[in-house]
Amino acid sequence: MTPQLTTSADLMSPLHLFLQADVVVKAVMIGLLLASIWTWAIIFTHSIRLKKINRQTEGFEKDFWAASDIDAFHSRRGGESLPIAVVMSAALDEWRRSTKGVVVDRAGTRERLASRMNAAVATELDRLSDRLNILATVGSVAPFVGLFGTVWGIMRSFTAIAGANNTSLAVVAPGIAEALFATAIGLFAAIPAVIAYNRLTHGLDRLEARLGRFADRFHATLSRELEVEVASGH
Repeated sequence: MTPQLTTSADLMSPLHLFLQADVVVKAVMIGLLLASIWTWAIIFTHSIRLKKINRQTEGFEKDFWAASDIDAFHSRRGGESLPIAVVMSAALDEWRRSTKGVVVDRAGTRERLASRMNAAVATELDRLSDRLNILATVGSVAPFVGLFGTVWGIMRSFTAIAGANNTSLAVVAPGIAEALFATAIGLFAAIPAVIAYNRLTHGLDRLEARLGRFADRFHATLSRELEVEVASGH
């Protein structure tokens, strides 16, 4: 009795199901496994990077609002690759360009400041969301690719049944098991991709909101400074 159970378990093992599968089903399985590996690589790299950026952004923002001299702070930390540092640098660059003339257009300066900071936020979010579309693609396509492998495997099983003139479960079960294994791999690739895509997108949305709040607050600060500049020198 024990050898029979062991043999049945071996026949249903993932390795045996893969080795006994049709070449088309094997190609589907290999493709889905590679997609799963790629998906997990993206999940780990983006999760770690986003967590690091959030932690560093919190410290940067705290130091920025505590600084007494914005120009000195920018000279010291403006070259960092943090999204919030890029937004700050874009705002100060536009501020210097717009206020270096004899006559300062206050309304135009405010509009250009808002435009530059919004563009910087959008650019940084685009950079951080790079390759997330792969997760969405794998999450939406992988189940159908696995289903294709399943349909192909079942068709092959029915063809074998017709050729053998035998409809016993012993003849049908292995081929159907191989076919269903393709769907299982497809779901194995798709489910983590969908969950990770939603979580990472939510994280990026929160970062975007934080950068937007920083941009609005910095814009208000520069607007007040603009009033002082105009009142004192122009």
